[in-house]
Amino acid sequence: MKKLNYLTLSLLACSVQQALAADYFWQSPAGSSQMAQGGTGLIQMPTARHSTEGDFYLNYSDSQEYRFWSASLQLYPWLETTIRYTDVRTQLYSEDPSFSGNQTYKDKGIDVKLRLWQESLYVPELSVGVRDFGGTGLFESEFIAASKRFGPVDLHLGLGWGYLGRRDNISNPFCDLNDRFCDRPGGVSGSGGKVEYKKFFRGPTSLYAGIEYQTPWAPLRLKAEYDGNTYLQDFAGALAQDSDFNFAAVYALNDAFDLTVNYQRGNTFGFGVSYKLNFNSISQVKLDLPPPEVSEKRAVDRIELIDKAALASDLYHHAGFVVNNYKLTDDELVLTGRQVAYRHEDVAMERVGRVLAKYLPGSVKSYRIVIESARLPVVETHIDAEQFIAASTAQQPGLKVTDSFTRENPQPHQWQTEQDYTGLGLGSNFFWIQSFGNPESFYMYQAGLLANASYKLTPNFGVFGTAKINLLTNFDHFNYKVDSFDTGVPRVRTYVREYVTRSDVTMENLFTQWADELSPDWYGQLYAGYLETMFGGVGGEVLYRPVDSSLAFGLDLNYVKQRSYEKELAFFDYKTVTGHLSAYWQPQYSWLKDSLVTVSVGQYLAKDKGVTLEFARRFDSGIIVGAYGAFTDMSAEQYGEGSFTKGFYVSIPFDLFSLKSSTGRGRLPWVPISRDGGQALHRPVRLMDITEARAPFYR
Repeated sequence: MKKLNYLTLSLLACSVQQALAADYFWQSPAGSSQMAQGGTGLIQMPTARHSTEGDFYLNYSDSQEYRFWSASLQLYPWLETTIRYTDVRTQLYSEDPSFSGNQTYKDKGIDVKLRLWQESLYVPELSVGVRDFGGTGLFESEFIAASKRFGPVDLHLGLGWGYLGRRDNISNPFCDLNDRFCDRPGGVSGSGGKVEYKKFFRGPTSLYAGIEYQTPWAPLRLKAEYDGNTYLQDFAGALAQDSDFNFAAVYALNDAFDLTVNYQRGNTFGFGVSYKLNFNSISQVKLDLPPPEVSEKRAVDRIELIDKAALASDLYHHAGFVVNNYKLTDDELVLTGRQVAYRHEDVAMERVGRVLAKYLPGSVKSYRIVIESARLPVVETHIDAEQFIAASTAQQPGLKVTDSFTRENPQPHQWQTEQDYTGLGLGSNFFWIQSFGNPESFYMYQAGLLANASYKLTPNFGVFGTAKINLLTNFDHFNYKVDSFDTGVPRVRTYVREYVTRSDVTMENLFTQWADELSPDWYGQLYAGYLETMFGGVGGEVLYRPVDSSLAFGLDLNYVKQRSYEKELAFFDYKTVTGHLSAYWQPQYSWLKDSLVTVSVGQYLAKDKGVTLEFARRFDSGIIVGAYGAFTDMSAEQYGEGSFTKGFYVSIPFDLFSLKSSTGRGRLPWVPISRDGGQALHRPVRLMDITEARAPFYR
């Protein structure tokens, strides 16, 4: 095909827009749907479209040569992210049956798409994206796409590079700017896992186009696209292409499920299914007790008449607040305790205030609620009783309940009963470990129970331990070893099979800890013992965290030895000093709302030095999605496959699955490849976790 010039392309775009600009075309939006490889688009070709913020898709698609499992998340209105695993049916994982048997080749990929311009009446939506970066690059490509909707018709035009640009039907516009964009470097640097930014928007370029039509029958959408790829250089082998056009039909089974059938390259049928939910709107019906009604008339007129036992009971049952201690005077009540039911600070405080207003006489003008964590006073909320009651009873229109709240550093108080912070504590919770893309089995897992015990010797010092009980696993199939690779890198994490499978009951940790508030806004801790599965030693941490500040700073320093996987209490000879200086930032920009950025600089377990960057986004439901990467002075060749440490996780509040409110949450990690570089100590207690209530993010 003769290469198109820019004038022809411009005239084509203008003529299509003019032909479809009749008023009757401006109807309901056609909507968007997922591509075969995941992400908003047509069939193989991505578009400029984005989903609704918080939309999360789980996708499976199947064709003759490939199967794709993908998850796509609209992280912000302007940013879509996709992770994907590809099963290449025509290739084996390896040529060694003892290593991977007859398992077919599996490849992982990551895509991002950014909106540059939002659609308006006369201007199309414009987006730029990068596909399959940071991996082996089987489908690596970049694109710039424009989309314009005319009622039920959605038109798309794009330029593709790499995998999307192999048809080479148009000159690369960036080549005119600089000669380095004319050719695309080949191969993958290092052992994979790097972002091959030197390839971005370089080499052959293809124009692609497509249309999506919302039929009058609401569940059905139709797609057609002109493909920018020739499929002659596919990892699955050269694929026959009898047509440059692909076609698909998408049937919405309901609000959650889409079913897709497609016909690609003029010779191949495929199908797929997508499941969608929205992380902002997902919720669970609750059967919590209703908060007490607030009345201007008080139950008692003197503090001597307060039923303290009933008050404490209602605080627990109606407000989820466990009272540790109190101080009551004629005009003020101070409570210390912890919140066990309501994640949202404003909801929790309003419920506490309503219970107090029900029981306390009008002479008590001030409620002070001190939230404790690990028996440390973390934050104090002062509730102006008169203002709270006026807002709760709508005495002053426009006055909000939250206007009566003031959060501040905990003040020293004299308690009316002696605090007993010593004694035995017991608890338990489930754990889930998972790994994808392994040669022995694509999916590996371990599930079990963590049994926790503690004994507080003083309010600030105690002994803590956790037993790990394995209930279900297939990690015993894991046989990958790196002993044959003489990289000189200490084996600090790659003995994972030996640690995970050594016994069904193991000691996860056993340590002593001292923690205290050093001064206003400053916290500190010291700890010693078996600190995690693979390491033990001594360490300490200090943290500076003002109340409701968007910034916090911490420093941890640890001297550790490697635990033996042969004997429960023994150690190997390897020892090191590790620690990090960390900054925690919750941006206040609207385009980065509800985010937490963490930057940690220091030395890791393998004695490599560098920085870890972590980014987390919280949605309205409380679900948090995060990603991290550790970049150190260890070379990609020393590190091995993956080139550097990276991972993703989803943190899910438990009360999304229960009929009662709760503050707990679980974490589902995804670590593509775990090697020995960039590995931090898994400290059993973090001051950021203890002081969470000072500037809530996970709550």
